[in-house]
Amino acid sequence: MPPSALDRLASLHIDYPMLFELHNAATERVSHCGVLEFIAEEGMIYMPYWMMENLLLQEGDIVRVKNVTLPKGAYVKLQPHTKDFLDISNPKAILETTLRNFSCLTTGDSIMVAYNNKKYYIDIVETKPSNAISIIETDCEVDFAPPLDYKEPEKPVTNVPSSKALAEGQEAPAEAEPKFNPFTGAGRRLDGKPLNYQPPPVVSSSGSKDKRPDMANGGGQPSAGSNSQGSTRQTQGKLVFGSNVNRAKDPQKEPAKEPKQEQPPKKEEPKFQAFTGKKYSLKG
Repeated sequence: MPPSALDRLASLHIDYPMLFELHNAATERVSHCGVLEFIAEEGMIYMPYWMMENLLLQEGDIVRVKNVTLPKGAYVKLQPHTKDFLDISNPKAILETTLRNFSCLTTGDSIMVAYNNKKYYIDIVETKPSNAISIIETDCEVDFAPPLDYKEPEKPVTNVPSSKALAEGQEAPAEAEPKFNPFTGAGRRLDGKPLNYQPPPVVSSSGSKDKRPDMANGGGQPSAGSNSQGSTRQTQGKLVFGSNVNRAKDPQKEPAKEPKQEQPPKKEEPKFQAFTGKKYSLKG
């Protein structure tokens, strides 16, 4: 800035360090900066080229300079233009070193960071507590947004089986498992004699399910063959496991069926009788 600006500022009551607001009336762009020296020619100021780009200024354009007081910054969010800046070994340390050369930051501006003969441009996305803050002798929290050219990796698409296929796959093994069938098998008599009837065949769970409605329609009535067999065993007065003797009979509900040919009764074996036979005398 020119020396006359220093004389004018010294006569005013201003806050130090000196901070200024730059306003381009042609494009309505506003930015903030500090001052290095007062050695410029009268009516002229010198600023970095990246600052002229933020204000959309060309050499010789008119800009308005105003002294302002900015609050100390507490939070800054930065966004690099390219992801090459994140490939630096220690970008945080480089950024801290570079920001020491800045006196203030304005939301919407872009700053340039030079490192290893390469220029990195970074946008000021957000600043707190105001749109323009002072970063001189203050502890400021810095946050990074994803670079402008960053693309998220695409997630691999996995083929998810339909719910119907899963349901069918789960039902198939469930039907194949055998279920417990109670009271199946052949009966045995206590006296060792052969049975007068053949045990019913073992019915699977599916067969038992199909036959349950028939039992319900019949009213739970036993067959005629089982009734005759139960009656014969009941008359003999012998206990046989698996018999249907204890089942209640309802003669009124039994449907009339054709009489079957009765088997001829078997000849009973002679039973042991005590004190039988010829008698003899001791006298002769």
